Amino acid sequence: MLREQFTRDHLSAISGITMRGKLLMRIQDHSFKGPDATRFLKHLVEHVSNRLLVIWDGNPIHHGNEVRNFLSSREGKGVQLEQLPAYAPELNPDEGIWNYLKRVELRNVVCENMAQLFSQFRRAVQRLRQKQRIIRSCFAQAGLV
Repeated sequence: MLREQFTRDHLSAISGITMRGKLLMRIQDHSFKGPDATRFLKHLVEHVSNRLLVIWDGNPIHHGNEVRNFLSSREGKGVQLEQLPAYAPELNPDEGIWNYLKRVELRNVVCENMAQLFSQFRRAVQRLRQKQRIIRSCFAQAGLV
């Protein structure tokens, strides 16, 4: 029997994948807000390309002033955002990443605290980054190739 003291502590993550099998992710210890989404878009521009088509869900942080300001800036000029249809996880290839992380890489992982969870999660992401075939297959699963 496991006993757990509930807290408001949590990890939040935002991720993106490319058709070439690259996984980009940011993890933090608080909920993502507009400025965090903007930092992630800058991260994508820096590590992938300044010409991007980003397809994401309808989370309100994706539509805030910070994101709009970034898209209208010189730095965000080459980024185009498109929204998935309302509640269509089967069309989102990134959902396959989360499913794989939960059901394979983190299966049966038990952590005693947030530091352990953070460490285990980072290691799981690193292992998945080495499996480009799995990442690319998420696009096929969503019917995008």
